[in-house]
Amino acid sequence: MITIGIEGTAHTLGVGIVDSDRKVIANVLDMYRPPEGGLHPREAANHHADVVPSLIVKALDEAGVSMKEIDLVSFSKGPGLGPCLRVAATAARSLAVSLGKPIVGVNHCVAHVEIGRATTGCKDPALLYASGGNTQIIAFANGKYRIFGETLDVGIGNMFDKLGRELGLGYYAGPTIEKLAKEGDKLLELPYSVKGMDISFSGIMTAAINLRKKGCRLEDIAYSVQETCFSMLAEVTERAMAHVGKDEVLLGGGVSQNNRLREMIREMAEERGAEMFVPDRRLCVDNGAMIAWLGNLMYSSGVRMSLDETTVEQRFRTDEVKVTWRN
Repeated sequence: MITIGIEGTAHTLGVGIVDSDRKVIANVLDMYRPPEGGLHPREAANHHADVVPSLIVKALDEAGVSMKEIDLVSFSKGPGLGPCLRVAATAARSLAVSLGKPIVGVNHCVAHVEIGRATTGCKDPALLYASGGNTQIIAFANGKYRIFGETLDVGIGNMFDKLGRELGLGYYAGPTIEKLAKEGDKLLELPYSVKGMDISFSGIMTAAINLRKKGCRLEDIAYSVQETCFSMLAEVTERAMAHVGKDEVLLGGGVSQNNRLREMIREMAEERGAEMFVPDRRLCVDNGAMIAWLGNLMYSSGVRMSLDETTVEQRFRTDEVKVTWRN
């Protein structure tokens, strides 16, 4: 069964294709980059509408399959930005209707888990999902993917971007902050906001901005922000692993590309006799291949959706998904 997946939860429009052997044979994407300021959902959606036809064609060419060979269409049902989600869903519905093929809407966060399990060799990990819009610790327990900890305000990537904008570092500031942090050598005091199993980033951002106003070096601010935030993530991830008895930790989401985060999570895992797994960079970020993969798993396990059931859900919780494809 050949499955095409369309991802469009936020800044990236991605199209991926999974073949009959459940191998990723195409994974193309186009990221919206605002000329100035932050991400505006309507502008991002307009970008997605412009590029989705050409990306579908590009994915088919990369996979070496024709439109008629597609057996299943899947798309990101949520969570995400409403205007962006609707573009991906509309494209998927149009494709499914025109081809006369079934369609499945999938949960974006669960797709990160499953593409990681499929491509890294881990079996039953706790997922540290760190992206722009989401920060969660997820693990499979009692028939569902449960959220054992999450941000109480903004995703860590979103915080990095807002902080970068305030400090004049440009938008999509995560890579710039990582680069600056390598030159930092002074750990500045910032709020360490762990509240039970949950975390909060907004106070850290405000404190970092105030430190800059006091004349602190950008390099030291970036270093301190990373060390504080990643220590928080390592703490709650370790606590979740202990709670559910997992000896594997999987990283997912765009922020998981940060080498310092990987280093800290790896050290935490090794100290408790566990192992860390990270997918290929193009599978860490939002992408269509993971949407195709999860759609294939769901359909093969018996999940069916009518067109009326393919509405988007901006607040589609990870633990709302019935996991029919795992024993």
